[in-house]
Amino acid sequence: MNPWQRHVERRFREVAGLRVPLPGGGATRERWALFARVAEEDLSLARLSEGHFDAVAILAELNGPEPAPGDLWGVWAAKPPSLEASGGRVSGVRPYCSGARVCTRALVTAGDLLFAVRPGEPIEGTWPATGMAASDSLDVRFTDAPAEQVGLPGGYTGRPGFHHGGVGVAAVWYGGARAVARPLLGVREPHALAHLGAVEIALTSARDALERAAAEIDADPLDRKEQAAARALRVRSLVAEVAAEVLDRTGRALGAGPLSHDEAHARRVADLTVYIRQHHAERDLAALGATVTGDTW
Repeated sequence: MNPWQRHVERRFREVAGLRVPLPGGGATRERWALFARVAEEDLSLARLSEGHFDAVAILAELNGPEPAPGDLWGVWAAKPPSLEASGGRVSGVRPYCSGARVCTRALVTAGDLLFAVRPGEPIEGTWPATGMAASDSLDVRFTDAPAEQVGLPGGYTGRPGFHHGGVGVAAVWYGGARAVARPLLGVREPHALAHLGAVEIALTSARDALERAAAEIDADPLDRKEQAAARALRVRSLVAEVAAEVLDRTGRALGAGPLSHDEAHARRVADLTVYIRQHHAERDLAALGATVTGDTW
């Protein structure tokens, strides 16, 4: 690992030791505000931290094992391919395992089952990315690894918290976009000020959407109104669009200078560009569109 990756790993251990409210418990806004602040510091750090706190929430919601002090958790559910489970053991290769070489425990999916496992074997060279480089999102190979089932079949994606957690990721994107936009605060040239004004509208809209979503989740944590899925799609799509606009307008306002001479800014831009691609774009918009009815608005 390079010095920055070692710094991110050290900070991850520190942040993971914080007490963070669970989603839907009355302080979801505070939970997401922490995610946004960590994202402003570094998006790879926020990716690792959000994954850890998401795992803690999942374990609480599905009555999984109690996280031990000092454990660093990940949620490694990207697919395809799917892991294979048999007799309390899992095998296969799981891509995009953020924290592959630092997490001490992980939640992994195999079909419609969720398991708590010890990390498998990171496959070196499978995360050569420039953006989000310090997230250490290597592929991981599991070979007949002992696994403890968490929850019932379908419990991972079937619980309301699955969608609540999805909005939490948008809070990270929002914090990353704020960090990218910071250099605009010093501009005075009219052309750049116009971009700053547009960025202010976009970021304020994202913040307001997140705060409204947090209040709605706290008011209906078990999703009795059946709004969680559509809410997550709506907020994630909005914040992803805002982040893309911030990237575009900041670059147009400031030119190549900060990207060429400010290492921290260049890293933030590269990280956010990669991270918002976790959003499924038109696929998620189509899924949201399918929920729209005549009285939606």
